[in-house]
Amino acid sequence: MIIFDDTYFNATMKRIFIIMAAALCLCACARQVPGQVKVTGGTIQGVVLDDMTIYKGIPFAAPPVGDLRWKAPQPVVAWDGVLECKEFGPDPMQGNGSNCSEDCLYLNVWTPARSPKDKLPVMVWIYGGGFAGGATSLYDGAALARKGVILVSVAYRVGKLGFLSLPELSAEDPHGVSGNYGILDQIAGLQWVHDNIAKFGGDPAKVTIFGESAGGISVSMLCASPLAKGLFRGAISQSGGSFGPTNPQSYPGENMQTLAVAQQENVAWAKGAFGDNYTLEKLRAADAKAVMGGFGGSGGWPVTDGYVIPDDQFKLYEAGKYNDVDVLIGYNSDEGMSFGFAFGGGTHEESVRARYEDYADALLAAYPVEPDGKVGKTARDLTRDAAFGWQTWSWARLQERTGKGRVWLYYFDQHPDYPADSPRYGQGSPHGQDVNYVFGNPQETLPTDKALSGWMMDYWTNFAKTGDPNGEGLPAWPRFRNDDPKTMVLTGSGCHEAPVPSEAAMKVLDEYFAWRRSQE
Repeated sequence: MIIFDDTYFNATMKRIFIIMAAALCLCACARQVPGQVKVTGGTIQGVVLDDMTIYKGIPFAAPPVGDLRWKAPQPVVAWDGVLECKEFGPDPMQGNGSNCSEDCLYLNVWTPARSPKDKLPVMVWIYGGGFAGGATSLYDGAALARKGVILVSVAYRVGKLGFLSLPELSAEDPHGVSGNYGILDQIAGLQWVHDNIAKFGGDPAKVTIFGESAGGISVSMLCASPLAKGLFRGAISQSGGSFGPTNPQSYPGENMQTLAVAQQENVAWAKGAFGDNYTLEKLRAADAKAVMGGFGGSGGWPVTDGYVIPDDQFKLYEAGKYNDVDVLIGYNSDEGMSFGFAFGGGTHEESVRARYEDYADALLAAYPVEPDGKVGKTARDLTRDAAFGWQTWSWARLQERTGKGRVWLYYFDQHPDYPADSPRYGQGSPHGQDVNYVFGNPQETLPTDKALSGWMMDYWTNFAKTGDPNGEGLPAWPRFRNDDPKTMVLTGSGCHEAPVPSEAAMKVLDEYFAWRRSQE
C-alpha cells in the first residue's frame, strides 16, 4: 500500500487544478474567436481591424425569390458552421447594376465596440435611389463608426420587385394589401438590429435611422408606420419627407398613390407585358429583368395601403398618429437643379401651369424667373421646395405642434461662388451632395469641405448619442420652434442659424397642397 503525506497530496492537487484551469481557459478562448458572433440564423465571422470589426453581407431575411417574390420578408434561413461575412451581399435588382440579384436582403455592421457591454448608440443607414436603385455597397460606414457609434446599412428591394401592387397580390396577402415590400424589408432589417445589435456592443434602445432622398423619404414613412413602432428612438432625413397628398399623376413631392390607383395602373402594365391572361405564377416565373421597369413610375414607389403606410402622412401628423421621436431633417440649397424644372416637354411656365393649375399664377409670382426671363435659381426653387423644402418644413411644423420629440432643421449650402459671367452663376448645392460629407469623404473641391464634413459627422453622431446635435466645439444649432422658426445653415464658411429659406413662398405652396388634398 502506498501512503501519500499531506504535502504530496496538496502539491498534486494544486497541479491538477492549474491544468484544469488552463484547459478551461483554452476552451473559452477557442469559443471567443475575434470577429465571430452568433446572430439570428447562425454564427458569422467578420474582419477585425485595429479600431473596429466589420461584417458585410449578413442575411437578415430569406431570399425573396420564387414563391417569395412580392411577399413580405420571411425569416432568415439558418446555416451550419461559420458564415464568412467579409464582402457586401449582391445589390438589389435594378436597371444597370453589375452585381445585382433578387437574393439581396443583407445588411452590414461597422462596430468600434470592444465588448457587448459597451452599449454604443446605433445608426442605421437607408440608401436612396428613387426607390428604383441604390445599394449598401456604395457606402463605407467606418468614418462614422470611429465617432463612437455602430453603423448598420440595410438593403431593400427596389423598383417593381420592391413595390409592385396588384389585386391578385392583395388577395393572397393576410392583410389584404400589396406593394411596399421594400419598406417591409427596412422594417425587417430594423427588427434584426433590435434582436442582435447588443452582441456587437450596441444598445437596441438607442437606434437612429437615417437616409437620403428615397432613403430620407423612407425614414419619413417609417416615422409614420405603426409597424416600425419601438424600433428606433431618433430619425435623420436628408432631402426626404413624404407629406404630399396622393395623386394619380406623379410629380416630385406628389409621388404617392392610393393602393386602388396603383393596382389599376399595374394591371395595365401586367397585361401589356405578359398578356391579358397573366397570372401570379407566370409573373413569379419571369426573369427578374423582365419585370423591372424604368425609374420610379407605376410599381416603383411606395403606396398608401392602409397597413404599412396607413394614410396621407400629413393627416397622420395632424392627428398625432406617428412614431414621435427626435428628428434631424433638412435639404440642399439647389435641389431643383438636379431634377429640372419643366415637365411634359413644355416651357417652365407651361409646366407650372400644367401641374399647379389654379395656383400657377401665385406660384409663378412666389418663385419668379429672372428679369430677362431666364429660369434661375429662384424659379427652380419651386421644384426644390415642392419635392423637399415644403415636405421638410411641414414635417417640422407638424411635429413641433403635435408631438414631444425635438425637431432640428437644416439647410445644406456648400458650393463655390461662381462669377456673374459663369454659366454656373447662382448655382447652389445639388441633390445628394451632402451624403459624402456625412460619411466623411467630401468632394474636397473647396478648402472648407473637410471642416464641414467634420462638423456634420459630429452633429449626426451627437444626435444619435443624445437626440441633440449640439456638442463641444460646434456652432450652436437652435431647436426648431413654430413661434421662432430657425434652420441651421450647414456651410464650410461657418455653420450658423438663419430664418427658414423661401418661407413666404412655401406658404403659397402650402396653400396649393391643401387645395390639392381637398380635391381627393
